[in-house]
Amino acid sequence: MKSLPQSCEQCFEEFKSSLEDLRVYGQRSKKGSLSEAQSRELITSFEVTHELALKVLNSYFKKYGKGPFTGSRDLTVEAFHAELIDEGKPWLDMVIDRIQYNPVYDIDTQGIFIENILKIYISLMEQFEETMEKKLDQ
Repeated sequence: MKSLPQSCEQCFEEFKSSLEDLRVYGQRSKKGSLSEAQSRELITSFEVTHELALKVLNSYFKKYGKGPFTGSRDLTVEAFHAELIDEGKPWLDMVIDRIQYNPVYDIDTQGIFIENILKIYISLMEQFEETMEKKLDQ
C-alpha cells in the first residue's frame, strides 16, 4: 500500500523537532570538548536536520508547481532566489561540507565540519525555521 506524500507543514514539523535535537547536541558541546561518540551524534543530528530542511524546501516548491530539482545544490539556489534562505553561500557550504565529510574521501574534515555546525549552520537552520514559519502562516 502506498503512503501519501507528506505535506509541507508535516515536513516542517519533522524539521523543527530535529532542529531541537540539534540544539541540544550543540548545547552539550559548549560544556567542553566532545568525545568521539558525541561528535558523531552532533554530525548525524546535523545531517538529519539538513536533509529535513531540504525536504521542506522540496515539498514547498512542489506545492507551488516548481521542480523537480536535480540535487541539493539546485534546490538551495532556488530557495535563496525565493528568499526562503537568507544566505546562499553558507547553505551551499553545508552541502559541500557534507560531501567532504563522507568517509569515501581520504581527508580529515571532522573538526572543521563540527566547528561550522556549531558556529554557523545551527543559526542558519534557526533563521530558516523563522522564515518558513512565516511563509507557512500566510
